[in-house]
Amino acid sequence: MAAVRSALASALRYLRGVMGADAYEKYLEHHRAEEAAGRCALPPMTEREFWRDRTDRQDANPQGRCC
Repeated sequence: MAAVRSALASALRYLRGVMGADAYEKYLEHHRAEEAAGRCALPPMTEREFWRDRTDRQDANPQGRCC
């Protein structure tokens, strides 16, 4: 049962990565690393601000994507 649970968790992580659903978590990791290195003094964006900013940037700079 544990092996099945582990496989499903891995598949879910993979799908979240492919779909971009983990982008905010990656942003927070990057922000923490930059802050620890002393290169960022600003607080991180909220999740709502992050997704709005990402959508605005994609609309302003469209690139090839399937949808």
